[in-house]
Amino acid sequence: MDWEEYAASALRSFAEASTAEELAAAHTDALGRKSELKVALRNVRDREAGMTLNAVRERLEEAFAAREIELTRAELTREDELLDVTLPGTLLRRGHLHPLTQIIREVEDIFLGLGYEIVDSREVETVWHNFDALNQPLTHPSRSHRDTFYVDDETLLRTHTSTGQIRVMETRKPPIYIATLGRTYRRDTPSPKNTPSFHQVEALAVDRNITLADLKGTLLHFTREMFGEGREVRMRTNFFPFTEPSVEFDVTCFLCAGQGCAFCKYTGWFEMGGAGVVDPAVFENVGYDPDEWSGFAWGLGIDRIAAQRLGIPDIRMLWENDLRVLRQF
Repeated sequence: MDWEEYAASALRSFAEASTAEELAAAHTDALGRKSELKVALRNVRDREAGMTLNAVRERLEEAFAAREIELTRAELTREDELLDVTLPGTLLRRGHLHPLTQIIREVEDIFLGLGYEIVDSREVETVWHNFDALNQPLTHPSRSHRDTFYVDDETLLRTHTSTGQIRVMETRKPPIYIATLGRTYRRDTPSPKNTPSFHQVEALAVDRNITLADLKGTLLHFTREMFGEGREVRMRTNFFPFTEPSVEFDVTCFLCAGQGCAFCKYTGWFEMGGAGVVDPAVFENVGYDPDEWSGFAWGLGIDRIAAQRLGIPDIRMLWENDLRVLRQF
């Protein structure tokens, strides 16, 4: 085999290639696994022959790399000449706020319209602010490690945003009208209505002569602003350690419009949260005179509000980051 002629022929094929595909084909013929050069290299038996063949191989590989660079530059130059910089670019999809963030901002706007102050508070709290100051008895199930995420014996991830209300009352004198919003944590089994991490909004009003009627009026205003005039609201008596009297309130189910379905367990109603007149023991814990001051407090799950407003049957969908869901809102 005349290896000089072999190299010259390969170099001509590299030089004559005008596209990347033609150059790749020439490379396969000259330097591919089944090419004469590679077969000879595998069968070489003496040092001089090996040196000659390797010299040819290195020469061809360098020529191939140089020609590959030339073709790439030529293609880039051609594309630059074809590019019209005056044409409009590719439109990028605009992002938007997460549905929960949208609802949170709406909730804040409603309370600001009522003259309330929006308060942010810490997510890692003390047992005092989360339970003791709110008149929660030591035997209450929510204090268990099975229900609450504890950092240590005196520190936990807050189970509600009422902790922010306690901190405000510890540092301010009435009258107080605040709304506390944020993320809370409970050891709940994920389900269409519950997740271990969720958002809450809680309102607190402390003033003279506050009654349950003021609470009901505020709730009705909030519900109508959030869900529209067509939704019905009901209040049911209940018990909470931090309010007396206490109530729970529901709105008609968005799926069945109050007719009853699997989502609302065929009741026609969807539970939104608890409320009531602030218990005198809570006022005493923060240094308020319950004979002078009265107030109401109530809390809602923002995730449930979002589900009701947006027609989402499972609040876990708000946490799964599925763009097929999120892009709808």
